[in-house]
Amino acid sequence: MMSGRTFGAKLAAGFGLTLALTLIMTATSGFALRYVLVTKDKVIRIASTSLVETQALNAMMERRIADYRSYLLAGTPEVLTTVNQDRANFLQQVTRVRAALQNADAIRLLDVVITTEAAHAKMIDDVMDQRAKLPKAIDVRDLNTDGVKQSREAVQNAINNLITRIKKIVDDTRAESSTRAMWAIICIIGIGALLVASAAGVAWRLSRDLRREVGAAVGHIQSSSAELEAAAAQQASGGRDQSSAMNEITTTISELLITSRQIADSAQRVSKVAEDTADAARNGDATIDQTRASINAIRAQVDQIVQHMLSLGEKSQQIGTVVDLVSELAEQTNILAINATIEASGAGEWGRRFAVVAEEIRKLADRTAGSAKEIRALIEDVRGAVNTTVMATEIGAKAVDTGSRQFDDATSSFRRIAQLVATTSDATREIELSTKQQTTAVEQVNSAASDTARASRETEASAVQTKQTAAHLSTLSGDLLDLVGTGRH
Repeated sequence: MMSGRTFGAKLAAGFGLTLALTLIMTATSGFALRYVLVTKDKVIRIASTSLVETQALNAMMERRIADYRSYLLAGTPEVLTTVNQDRANFLQQVTRVRAALQNADAIRLLDVVITTEAAHAKMIDDVMDQRAKLPKAIDVRDLNTDGVKQSREAVQNAINNLITRIKKIVDDTRAESSTRAMWAIICIIGIGALLVASAAGVAWRLSRDLRREVGAAVGHIQSSSAELEAAAAQQASGGRDQSSAMNEITTTISELLITSRQIADSAQRVSKVAEDTADAARNGDATIDQTRASINAIRAQVDQIVQHMLSLGEKSQQIGTVVDLVSELAEQTNILAINATIEASGAGEWGRRFAVVAEEIRKLADRTAGSAKEIRALIEDVRGAVNTTVMATEIGAKAVDTGSRQFDDATSSFRRIAQLVATTSDATREIELSTKQQTTAVEQVNSAASDTARASRETEASAVQTKQTAAHLSTLSGDLLDLVGTGRH
């Protein structure tokens, strides 16, 4: 059925079959798991509702009997109310148990519980009526007759029978759930085994087809690669002989070319050095001219600084004169303030305010005199600094003059060097041109020989590469045959 299809189609068909079986197994597993979960929930529901509610019914009966006995001993209305409430709670619990039960036998046993409970309730109601008519402090043991005891035991036996029946229902349901789970596991294992067998069959079929088809193709490849390897070996042998002859020719021309290039390089370096020297000389001449202009500018600035320093000295002298005047005024103000204070002290009560003002004026005059002294000291410092700066500036101006004369001498030397370098540069340029012409001719011959040698080497390399490729292709085809399991031819 699959013999006329391509290998890709066969692989897709096998994958589709495996996928379909996998989906079937997944769906079956899901249904089986859901079936087990439903059974488990049924067991839990019976155990958590019917059995729990029935056991709660038994507990209520025990509490009701205890409250009944308490009433017989105490005889109080509060305990009687509790006994009545216990019976109401018991009947409500019976209703809940009936709603939880689904088995007919369990419902029948619940009806027996209701019947026996009604008989027991009638008997204890009669006893409680008799107890209500008697005093509290009496012996009530005679009231609790054998009939009450038998009815109580009948109720308890009926409840225990109901509990036993419900436990049996739970055990039966649990056993049924285990059986269903076991069958679900068996079903899943069977489908899994079928899936594994189908996958193995598909893999075997695909492997057989792959070995047959790949083996045939690899056989053709091995035949072609053997023929290609033989042709490449012959081509590589001829290319190797041609390459050896061209290598000898290329070596001789290369030596001649190296000698020519060394001569050209030497001449070019000499010319380059001469040009660099000439440029350096010209740059040095220009730099000296710029330096001379800078020195002249510095000299002009130094002269301006000297003029400014002298002007600053004159201004400081003028400030000193003003300060002397301020100091003299401060002294006179101080004397006037002292006289005003003396006159104010003789004026009595009316002169006190004036004396205070005169005292403040005297203090102000003292501070003014102190400030004038400080200003005078600062002016003296400024004068000293101005004189020092003027002297240093004059010394710098003399140094600038000396440097200017030395730069003039250096300028003359640089100009002579530039003339000599220009003569050397012309001679080296002529040598360089002649050597370049010789090098160009040798390079053309070397280029032709190199192209021929390169073509020979490329032919040899191509033949060797073709031979290696053919051998590698043959090896790969054998490996492929080993991989698919058909063996080497």
